[in-house]
Amino acid sequence: MQELWEALVQAVNLIVSLDPEVMEISWRSLYISAIAIILGAVICIPIGGLIHFHDFRGKRVVINIIQTFYSIPTVVIGLFVFLFISRAGPLGGLQLLFTPAAVIIGQMLLILPVLTGMTISALNGVDKAIKDTALSLGASGSQAIWTIIGEARFAVVGALILGFGRAISEVGAAMMLGGNIKGYTRVLTTAISLETQRGELVLALALGIILIAIALVINVIVNIFLQRY
Repeated sequence: MQELWEALVQAVNLIVSLDPEVMEISWRSLYISAIAIILGAVICIPIGGLIHFHDFRGKRVVINIIQTFYSIPTVVIGLFVFLFISRAGPLGGLQLLFTPAAVIIGQMLLILPVLTGMTISALNGVDKAIKDTALSLGASGSQAIWTIIGEARFAVVGALILGFGRAISEVGAAMMLGGNIKGYTRVLTTAISLETQRGELVLALALGIILIAIALVINVIVNIFLQRY
């Protein structure tokens, strides 16, 4: 117990002293996950809107499939992306494997179902009378749609924040696609896994504390948005 306490104190000291290695890994994790969530938002919000605002045969089935992929294992995503970007894969010529871009692609694909499904849920939560009111006041169909999206903006932002949390906390795809290369593709989760295996508990604890702090901040922000919504 004494050794664990000493390791915890040393880990806190690493964070307070802004240890270069700790800061480098942390900023890389934030950068990669931020890019993944931005790309995911550009793709998912329009798709979620199209699914919500249009009735078509099999719509319920499509939504159920999207929701099923909420819990897809990260290693499965990593495997499929690996097969595509490895040397023998169709995108092997791009030489993306074991680069930050590969990790971004993996995280983006991981959060696509979550962002799409939660965007649909956010739009479903808006009172249908709002659209009718907008149309009765002379708004066009597209203007009415933007009105509904505006009403659901806090829930949509909450979905983006939750997606960011899922992206930054995943380890399977990041390990498979990034290779956990020091100074290049090593992120918080993969570094924690490696340092724990090596017995470097001080560094692992420091990175773990930062990851928990990020999760706490994300949770607080989500609650604020949901309360406003």
